[in-house]
Amino acid sequence: MKLIVGLGNPGGQYAETRHNAGFLLLDCLAEELKLDFRPKFQGLMAETMMEGEKVYLLKPQTFMNLSGRSIRELAQFYKIAPEDIMVVYDDMDLPVGRLRLRSSGSAGGHNGIKSTIAELGTEEFWRLKVGIGRPTAGWDSARYVLASFAKEEIPVLEEILDKGMKAVTLWAKGDGDKAMNLYNR
Repeated sequence: MKLIVGLGNPGGQYAETRHNAGFLLLDCLAEELKLDFRPKFQGLMAETMMEGEKVYLLKPQTFMNLSGRSIRELAQFYKIAPEDIMVVYDDMDLPVGRLRLRSSGSAGGHNGIKSTIAELGTEEFWRLKVGIGRPTAGWDSARYVLASFAKEEIPVLEEILDKGMKAVTLWAKGDGDKAMNLYNR
């Protein structure tokens, strides 16, 4: 079994914000696979099969800073090992239009990842970082991540979400190293 988690904040006011890049990617993936989310494990969950493997999609509804609670609940219930978990989230250290896939690592200052590490008790889970870029001088980081993407960034965002869906699909099929080679450029 595999678990693909998209991080974000629940509620309409956050729907199209930079901080919800993980939710956006999971919404695109669910739409492509014709999946419906239902409430479960303090989140919205969907399930599918990929290459004969059960794959769960999860959008925690605990708000970003407590995302790990929802992830831990689902992972414990289905006995999914941390190395079979992929967390998709926004990263200010990457420009818009860039992805970075890793098999483990630190939180790098991201509160959703800090919560996930604390709840799972390990850094050994996969993560796909979706670049949102840094704010320009004078912008507060918190305001920046909770702002919508600029109009000119939308086509780049759509392209990177498409690549991100391909990367997580490859990973779910057991080709994480191939996905890193293809999409970390």
